[in-house]
Amino acid sequence: MSTPSPRPPYLVADVPHAAEIGLTVIELGPDGVVCMAPHDPRFIGNPETGVVHGGLVTTILDNACGIAVAAKTGRHGEIATLDLRIDYMKPASAGEDIYVHAECFKVTTSIAFVRGVAYQSDRSDPVATCTAAFMIGAKSENGSNLRQPGAS
Repeated sequence: MSTPSPRPPYLVADVPHAAEIGLTVIELGPDGVVCMAPHDPRFIGNPETGVVHGGLVTTILDNACGIAVAAKTGRHGEIATLDLRIDYMKPASAGEDIYVHAECFKVTTSIAFVRGVAYQSDRSDPVATCTAAFMIGAKSENGSNLRQPGAS
C-alpha cells in the first residue's frame, strides 16, 4: 500500500454519499483500510428494531474497498466498481457504529481485487463480508470516461 495517512481518522469528503453518511478512515496501512460509519438514526431500515438499512452496509463496504484500491494503486478518482458480492451474515446491532476492514489483495493492469468485512464490535463476528473487483483507469486525464456509451 502507499504511505499511511498522516492523520487518521479523516472524513471521506470527495465522495458525496460517503461524506453524507460520515464515513471516516481510521486506519490505512499495509494490511488494508479500516473505515467507520457512525450510527445515525437517518439510516434505520426497521423502525421497530432500530436495525440499519442494508444499503448502508453496502455503501460502506463499496467505499472502503475503493479506498483500499486507491491506497494500493495510487489511482485516486480513477477506479470504478465492476463487481461487488456481499454476503449478509446478520443484522447490524441497533445503535452501534459499523466498521469495515478492506484489503486489496491483487492488482492487474486494469483490475483490482478486494475483500472486505463489515462488523461492529468484533471483526471475527461480521455483519457482512464482500469480494469486489474494480476497474483501474476508469477516467481519462480530462476526467471523461474512457469508454463511451455504446462503445465495445
